[in-house]
Amino acid sequence: MAIDPSATVAPTARVHAEAVIGPQCVIGEYCVVEQDVQIGACCRLEPYVYVKRWTTLGERNKISAGTVLGTDPLDKAFTGARSYLRIGSGNKIREHYTISRGTLPESVTEIGDENYIMTSGHIAHNCRIGNRTIVASCALVSGYVEVGDQAFISGGVAIHQFSKIGRLAVIGGMTRVNKDAPPYFRYIGPWVTPSGLNLVGLKRAGFTAEEIAALKCAYRLLYRCGFQLADALARIEAEVPGEHARHLVEFIRSSKRGICREHNGGDDSHSGSEIEG
Repeated sequence: MAIDPSATVAPTARVHAEAVIGPQCVIGEYCVVEQDVQIGACCRLEPYVYVKRWTTLGERNKISAGTVLGTDPLDKAFTGARSYLRIGSGNKIREHYTISRGTLPESVTEIGDENYIMTSGHIAHNCRIGNRTIVASCALVSGYVEVGDQAFISGGVAIHQFSKIGRLAVIGGMTRVNKDAPPYFRYIGPWVTPSGLNLVGLKRAGFTAEEIAALKCAYRLLYRCGFQLADALARIEAEVPGEHARHLVEFIRSSKRGICREHNGGDDSHSGSEIEG
């Protein structure tokens, strides 16, 4: 059993002989750690945490009671073949959370660094969660979803598979996300609808007044001027300076589901090809 001598393993925990437990880890009472698991230095598993096969944790992760990492995907296409869950460093994952590994053979679900994932929710197979995000309690993140750095997913949010949430976006509580949500903006429900800039998040992230003013201009061109999407993006490229405006345009151009609009009305037929408001 590859357990570092400085690690602490509770007597009721069950750690497979082929698991690797790093220095100064704490494995709590009644935890289960399967084979082919690697847990980095200074991780802490509270009681009743279950870490399933082919899961890797970086350093300094704190996993609260009742959480299960590396679950089989909730996908009828899953064959049982080897796939992975890879979690970075410095994450907090609170009580009663589940995160699945990938569906297809050798595919991966990825969680970055310094995320705060709250209680009683699920991140599905093949998701990619960035760094320093917050995922609040009871949020449900479907398969193949991508969440950008420093995004905030509020409580009770349900995100449709293959959707993308941009960097520093905020999704309000109980919102149903069925389209891509571009970065830097704030969104409300019941269907995901843009409602201005994430001013609090931008300021906390160190954005200058000039950078925020540029994003306000980009928001107006995108959502308030009645342009079709291609025209709005062209105007942003021509009139709004800076790397953040370029990132916004790149995110939208790469969207496959289409971006959300100001007056979605819950109609899944909206493709994002026009901008209303």
